[in-house]
Amino acid sequence: MEKVNILVIGAGAVGLSLAKVLSEKFEDVVVVEKEESFGRHTSSRNSEVIHSGIYYPQNSLKARLCVEGVNLLYDFAKENDVPFNNCGKLVVATCEEEIPELTELKENGERNGVKGLEIIDRLKCRELEPQIKAIKALKVDSTGILDTHKLMQKLATIDEEQDAFLVYEMEVCSIEKSSNSYIVKFTNDEVFEANIVINSAGLHADKIAQMVGIDIKKHDLTLHWCKGEYYKTSKIKNIKRLIYPVPTTISLGIHLTVNLAGDCRFGPNAYYVDEINYAMDETHKDAFFESIQKYINIEKDWLQLDDCGVRAKLQKPDEKFRDFYIQEESEKGFPNFINLIGIESPGLTSCLSIAEEVKRMLKN
Repeated sequence: MEKVNILVIGAGAVGLSLAKVLSEKFEDVVVVEKEESFGRHTSSRNSEVIHSGIYYPQNSLKARLCVEGVNLLYDFAKENDVPFNNCGKLVVATCEEEIPELTELKENGERNGVKGLEIIDRLKCRELEPQIKAIKALKVDSTGILDTHKLMQKLATIDEEQDAFLVYEMEVCSIEKSSNSYIVKFTNDEVFEANIVINSAGLHADKIAQMVGIDIKKHDLTLHWCKGEYYKTSKIKNIKRLIYPVPTTISLGIHLTVNLAGDCRFGPNAYYVDEINYAMDETHKDAFFESIQKYINIEKDWLQLDDCGVRAKLQKPDEKFRDFYIQEESEKGFPNFINLIGIESPGLTSCLSIAEEVKRMLKN
């Protein structure tokens, strides 16, 4: 049996960030990941957007950690040559009924501490993005995009330089609390004894919590998988900013992002699923076209299948909002076991601020 001080389960963007931040302060940090490399699921199957923090309720973890995380992520990208573009975005109203939503988003963002928000009129929209159809828009300067693979690659390099260990193909099959530690067993028959366990298992974080003995139904910690698909086109050129519709109850809508090569990508849609499956077909192409056509002229045959991802939501289909669950579980009888459950968007933006939050918990 191998003894470790801090065991992080899951090597997505958050798990890798935890290893970076914690190995600066603590000895013997180990990250285990069931896949053969880092970030094989949600962290590499998303819009690659750096969010500003305008969408989330005031005083929520999502709001605070997103606003903190924006600056941490930009600073990290600059210091470590991770490709990014602080391009900004427009949240567009395409009819009169949507204008109050822009005002509400602006006010909510300002309450959350987001700077530089401005509602602009049709003429200013056209000046900034001539191809976009909008009667008004919320201009958000702090939004951007970055190369998520390069981000995780750099985090993994720093982790190892700081003597944190990343161990792949290590799938947890049981966790047992002993007197002052946790015995973690893996499907390959390895066994670790850890003083501190941090559950950053993404899509399977609820199952990890259940393994240690937490009643996830009683505490309403069951995850619900929500799939999102993306289309792309090479027919649209010269879009400089990200373009978002007003948000829906479960997603930010089918938005237009411009990748670092300048290509246009649309998505994601959002629908709940019972299995993790990255297959795609054109079932939802008509819905994509109808949504996109509201804010930019496009031909349906321009849209080509791109990619898809699955996010882990605590929010049930009939709920409006659920926050990140980041909790040290002493009150449930599991001291030094920290759960990170429901780390969906803006989890990528917040990866470094989430790690700092966990470090504060450990220091306390």
